[in-house]
Amino acid sequence: MLRIKGLTKRYRTGDLALKGIDIDVPDGQVMALIGPSGAGKSTVIRCINRLVEPTSGTITLNDTEIVALSSGNLRRMRRRMGMIFQEYALVERLSVMENVLSGRLGYVGFWQSWARKFPQSDIDEAFRLLARVGLDHMADKRADELSGGQRQRVGICRALIQNPELLLVDEPTASLDPKTSRQIMRLIKELCGERKLAAIINIHDVMLAQMFAERIVGLKLGEIVYDGPPDKLTPAVLTEIYGEEDWASTIRKADDDAEPVDEVAPATPSIERDRLAGLT
Repeated sequence: MLRIKGLTKRYRTGDLALKGIDIDVPDGQVMALIGPSGAGKSTVIRCINRLVEPTSGTITLNDTEIVALSSGNLRRMRRRMGMIFQEYALVERLSVMENVLSGRLGYVGFWQSWARKFPQSDIDEAFRLLARVGLDHMADKRADELSGGQRQRVGICRALIQNPELLLVDEPTASLDPKTSRQIMRLIKELCGERKLAAIINIHDVMLAQMFAERIVGLKLGEIVYDGPPDKLTPAVLTEIYGEEDWASTIRKADDDAEPVDEVAPATPSIERDRLAGLT
């Protein structure tokens, strides 16, 4: 359970980005944060993992109060929160497998991480995750050889190999085409269901939020103006969040019967498993 109480953030400029946010996210729930640019969506996510320091309020993940943690304890706490980024945040020159295993850097010693030596159990788990998202045949590909959708799947694997208790997802579909966006959102929802993992997804696409989130929280100028199920996101509510507009087509759900497909044909058999096994 993630519990946020009275969360505020005031920047040095005096701007108040968050105004006393209260949110509870139970285990297994996929929640979407929507709202116009500048509403505070990214600030909420970054306050949770303290990439942005809250001004006041409490953030509790499974009985651990995050705001009060020292720097050393915060590093350990961040292992428990997987982050999926809009721009993927992969190391382009490294392989898919090495990028996934970078999610375990907080669990291995300095010299092991410097030499990129990981336990066999971590390597096996990385292959299992890549197989789950349909990329096990690309383990030895460099990250800069991948399409946007493939990169985002690698980012998902990197977050999940941390074995997190919470997923923080920042605009996961902003750089993707509509079909791939739906596949990525479907994948996140399915993985959260399989692992009973809570997720907070900052997303601009209202239709995707309706299709794949169980709960939607609408922010405007740092305040919550809607918190409820997707089917209650009426034109009147969207007008409250975003302003006057014809919202009829925006909230109409598209057909969602397309199955996920691999974006490229399978490559030659991977040699990455043997190479990495030799490093253990």
